[in-house]
Amino acid sequence: MAESAWWMHGIVYEIYPRSFQDSNEDGVGDLQGIRQRLDYLTWLGVDAIWIAPIHPSPMADFGYDVSDYCEVDPLFGSLSDFDDLLRDAHSSGLKVILDFVPNHTSDQHPWFKESRSSRLNPKRDWYIWRNGKSDGVPPNNWVSQFGGSAWTFDASTEQYYLHSFLREQPDLNWRKPAVRHAMYDVLRFWLDRGVDGFRVDVLWLLIKDAELRDNPPNPNYRLHDAEINRYLNIYNGDQPEIHEVVAEMRSILDQFDQRILIGEIYLPVERLVSYYGNGSNGVQLPFNFQLISTPWNAQKIAQLVQDYEKALPPGGWPNWVLGNHDQPRIAARVGEAQARVASMLLLTLRGTPTMYYGDELGIGRVEVQSELVQDSWEKTEPGLGLGRDPWRTPFQWNNSTNAGFTKGRPWLPLDPDYRLRNAEELKKDPTSILCFYKQLIELRRHCRAVNSGTYRSIGVQGNIFAYERCNGDDRITIALNMGMESQSVSAPLGITAASVLLSTHLDRSGPISELTLRANEGVILGMS
Repeated sequence: MAESAWWMHGIVYEIYPRSFQDSNEDGVGDLQGIRQRLDYLTWLGVDAIWIAPIHPSPMADFGYDVSDYCEVDPLFGSLSDFDDLLRDAHSSGLKVILDFVPNHTSDQHPWFKESRSSRLNPKRDWYIWRNGKSDGVPPNNWVSQFGGSAWTFDASTEQYYLHSFLREQPDLNWRKPAVRHAMYDVLRFWLDRGVDGFRVDVLWLLIKDAELRDNPPNPNYRLHDAEINRYLNIYNGDQPEIHEVVAEMRSILDQFDQRILIGEIYLPVERLVSYYGNGSNGVQLPFNFQLISTPWNAQKIAQLVQDYEKALPPGGWPNWVLGNHDQPRIAARVGEAQARVASMLLLTLRGTPTMYYGDELGIGRVEVQSELVQDSWEKTEPGLGLGRDPWRTPFQWNNSTNAGFTKGRPWLPLDPDYRLRNAEELKKDPTSILCFYKQLIELRRHCRAVNSGTYRSIGVQGNIFAYERCNGDDRITIALNMGMESQSVSAPLGITAASVLLSTHLDRSGPISELTLRANEGVILGMS
C-alpha cells in the first residue's frame, strides 16, 4: 500500500444528489447542481466526493434499484453532465467516487425481465429463484432488510425470487460467473470514464449460503425492533466466498492508477477487518460504522478506538464514519455542541474520515410530516422510527426561499431554521460550526501528526478522552470532553506544557500550563 495514496490522507464527503443542489427547478438535486457547488467543496477543504446512485431507476428505493448501470437517470442529468462534473471536479483537485449497487437490480432491469420470463431463459439463474417449502411457504425464513419475507412469489413461473430489500429489488446470483463478468464490465465502464473509485453498496450481502438455510432466532429480539433483527443474520450474507468476489473487484481497480474500493459493511469489528484481505486483494476501506452505534461516552469511545486499532491487519488503513444517508445525523444523536466534539474526533483519529453533507452546518433531525414521507422503509415498517427522510433533506445554502436549494418545490421539507442555519450565514460567523469544520480541516491538512501520524491513547478521565498523534518531531494531543460539565485534566493524563491549537469553542489559543475543558469542549494541543 503506497504511503502516497491520496485516500490515506484525504477526506471523503458524501453527497446525496437528490438533496445537494437543484439546477432545473424540479425540486430534486442533480449533477449540474453539484457542479455549480464545487467551489464550496474546495473552500471547505475536502478531497473527494462520493455521490449516491445516479443511474436510471424507478426510484422504489431512490436509486438503489438500478435499471441501467451504464447510464444517468434523466432526473439527475445525462452522461454528458456527468463527464462535465468529473472534469471540473478533477480540475478543482477533487476526486469523484460513485456508488456501485451490485447486490440487486430493479425489477425493471432488462436482466430481471428476461429472468422472470421463463424458467428456461438463459438469465433465469442470474437471480435467485427457488420453489417454496409448500403452498404459500417461502423457501426459508429470511427477512427483508425493510421488513417482511425476503421472498416474493412470481405467479407466472410459480417460483419465489429473493430480495434482501424491497420486492422491487431482486438479488443477483453472484455465484454465477456470467453475473460477475457483467458487473465487472460496469466497473470498467466508469473507470474508463475517469472515476476515482467506488463505494460498494451492502458488499457483505453479495454471497448467500449455498444451501439457503434458515437463520436461527435472535434471542435478544424485542417487540418494536426492526423485523430484520428477528433472526440472527448468519446465512444471508458474510459468506466465506465473498472474499473471492472482493479480490476480483480489487484486481480490476488495480489496473487503473490510484483508484479506491470502499465497502459498505455493517459487521462487528472482528468480522469487518477480514475485508481488508491481505492488503492487495481486499477493499482499501471497509467502512467502519462503529461510531454510529457505540454509546456516546468517553469510556466506550476510547475502548472502541483501541479495539479497532488492535484488530486491524498488517497494512490495514483505518477509517471512520459519523453518519450517512441511512443513519440519523450526528447532531440529532448527540446535539450540536457534542457534534463539534464528534467532528474533532472524526478528523483527528488515525485513518480516512468520511463526512456527510450538511453535518458541517449542524443540521439535526428535520421533521417530515406523514403526508410528505418518501422513504420506502418508513412505508413498509411505519411507526418504528426507521424512516431515513429526516437525514436526507436539502442542503441549506442561504436564507432565500427554499434555502437556495431550488426554485421549485423541494422533494423533502427543509429544516425550519434554515434562514439562520445555512452556509452563507454560517460563513459570516467566525464561531459557527461551519467555520470550526473549515479550521479543523485546514489544521488536519497541514499537520503531519494528524494526517499521517501514529495513534496512542493517553486515557480516559471522567468524561474526557485524550489521545496523541505523532509523526517524527510533530506531536499533538487531542482532549475531548464528552460530558455536559466542565472538568480539569490532571494526572494521570498528564497534559502540561502545551499550546492550544484549536478549540471546538473557537475562542482560545496559545500556551497553557493547566487544562480545564468546558462542557462539550474539545481541544487540539501542540506539545512541547
